[in-house]
Amino acid sequence: MSEVTGTVQGHRDGHGFVLAEEGDASIYLPPQEMRAVMHRDRIKVRVVRFDRKGRPEGLVLEIVERRKTPIIGRLLHEGGAWLVAPEDRRFGQDILIPAKATAGAEPGQVVSVELTEAPSLTAQPIGKVVEVLGGIDDPGMEIEIAVRKYEVPHRFHDDVLAQAAKLPEKVRATDKKGRIDLTDVPLVTIDGEDARDFDDAVYCQPDTIGRSKAPNAWRLIVAIADVSHYVKPGEPLDSDAYERATSVYFPRRVIPMLPEKLSNGLCSLNPEVERLSMVCDMLVTAEGELHAYQFYPAVINSHARLTYTEVAAVLGNTRGPEAQRRAELVPHLLHLHEVYRALLKARATRGAVDFETTETQIVCDDNGRIAKIVPRVRTDAHRLIEECMLAANVCSADFIMRAKHPSLYRVHEGPTPEKRSLLKNYLKALGLGLSIGDEPKPGDFQAIAQATKDRPDAMQIHTMLLRSMQQAIYTPANSGHFGLAYEAYTHFTSPIRRYPDLLVHRVIK
Repeated sequence: MSEVTGTVQGHRDGHGFVLAEEGDASIYLPPQEMRAVMHRDRIKVRVVRFDRKGRPEGLVLEIVERRKTPIIGRLLHEGGAWLVAPEDRRFGQDILIPAKATAGAEPGQVVSVELTEAPSLTAQPIGKVVEVLGGIDDPGMEIEIAVRKYEVPHRFHDDVLAQAAKLPEKVRATDKKGRIDLTDVPLVTIDGEDARDFDDAVYCQPDTIGRSKAPNAWRLIVAIADVSHYVKPGEPLDSDAYERATSVYFPRRVIPMLPEKLSNGLCSLNPEVERLSMVCDMLVTAEGELHAYQFYPAVINSHARLTYTEVAAVLGNTRGPEAQRRAELVPHLLHLHEVYRALLKARATRGAVDFETTETQIVCDDNGRIAKIVPRVRTDAHRLIEECMLAANVCSADFIMRAKHPSLYRVHEGPTPEKRSLLKNYLKALGLGLSIGDEPKPGDFQAIAQATKDRPDAMQIHTMLLRSMQQAIYTPANSGHFGLAYEAYTHFTSPIRRYPDLLVHRVIK
């Protein structure tokens, strides 16, 4: 019988599976075999028999690697003994805690435990409390548990904090060397009310292409925080950012990719302070085509921190109170709206897919309890920023592709043959008289999305369209972006909170 190495996945009912490293088979482990191993251990098993459905069953041969990470659970005091019941029920057994290893935690509190003795066929695991998280009903406790359960790195290493502390409080004269001075350009940031970090600022003005006397194009400037000026490969800041890969957002809490000194300070484009940025300076035709672009490092000074709600109100009524309060910025916001309308034309021409899916927003009360879940309303202000960001991302991908420089692309592939036939059958069953061909283009999906957008089941149909495509991935091999209908696409606009964007900035430089 064959031998297989893989990772244990426990089940709350006491049995488990080994997810093989080679191939996709999973091997069943009966409860008695699970007694000496734990969820997420790496083990070697021998397949000893097949059940009547032909599924393999394993016998544990050796434990290749024990899981080192702490286990989260509630401390209980029962029959004179202390034990921790793991919050994740896939750990099938409670952990015994010697009386002197409870770290002063009270019964019922949520704790983090490290194993001191692994389980065996005759004994349950023994551990010690390494962190007391607090009471199960404390505000935000579910976030504390989730962060540790999913091993989100949430503490910066000491050398990282030391490096961050040495960074200057503001932009110095030496930082400005070799940069274009854009401090007089009325760039603005537009974000949600609850945004903490501002990594992109935008500005637009009418321009001309060719010999035209009248404006026939738009100059669009997208300025992004120049994180790569401060975070250099191989330094402590970089290694922690690489380990985190992105910032992680919870309701009421962010676990940032970079320390606050950068994410809320030097690399946040706060209003009326000088900031270093990487600029994508574009010329967009009246039809929304990217006519020309250039990248350069700059110094900027954001003229205002605007919210989507505010900008939507200005665009909806240029004589309203919001517009009067921001009178000097209104013309620039209208120009941004115009370039957005031009970019939309190009989007329609490309046949990019635009789904009517609704994002949800979790609203918490003061105790961190979920008060309600509401739909997040998308306005022209949201879409305008989105289109500006898409344009800058496309220029980045084009620039890198032309230079033939290794980099990461954001690749999104169309449906696989299996998913394509599933979708065809679904559309047929709906009796819409709409279908897709064997080599579907994004425009075919967009046509179905458009034709069904007013139906009561539009949301369901659009979700099915979305699910039939593959997930977008980062990869050095560019095979285009199906959903957005781009030949090349990458991520350039969020280097504070996504490591791939930081990488793209370095490549562009």
